[in-house]
Amino acid sequence: MARAPEDWLPADESNPWRRRETRQVYANPWFAVEEHQVVRPDGRPGIYGVVKPARLALGIVALDQAGYTWLVGQYRYPLGRYSWEIPEGGGDPHADPAAEAARELSEETGLTAAEWRLIQTLHTSNCFTSETALIYLARDLVQGRPAPDDSERLQVVRLPFRVAFELAAGGVISDAMSVAAIFRVAQLLADLDLE
Repeated sequence: MARAPEDWLPADESNPWRRRETRQVYANPWFAVEEHQVVRPDGRPGIYGVVKPARLALGIVALDQAGYTWLVGQYRYPLGRYSWEIPEGGGDPHADPAAEAARELSEETGLTAAEWRLIQTLHTSNCFTSETALIYLARDLVQGRPAPDDSERLQVVRLPFRVAFELAAGGVISDAMSVAAIFRVAQLLADLDLE
């Protein structure tokens, strides 16, 4: 009998860190930064900084019947460079995540979708942030008019999904959520014949 994928992983997943004290050192409407006084796995005292986002990270791969998808381009200030990505943004962590993803897709691309499927949960940069990202596949699309936030200057392109995959595989798309999402959809297309 074949082993389940989880059976290949070691059983000990206990936490080797001990938290002694936590204080918030910075906060704004998007995230907070905490400093934790800890006892490290080696038993020595240390500190750990944790970025705690206020919003849920959401990403959407919109895929139409012809095999096309949408990318959004924008200048990413922290990186100091332009970035091509799947439609993505932040959602209210207390609201329905699929509804929040639908809002984000509509704002950035003008698209609405009748079919939504959660395809992946990610933890981005988990060495310093507790951010969780949910990736959705949106199908059965209708084009409307985008309404981006005032702080966004976006370019939106529709292109064959295979081209988006080549851009991600070739490093042109470097946004982690986008790369993971595009690779996941490519796997689904190959395994489940979604086209």
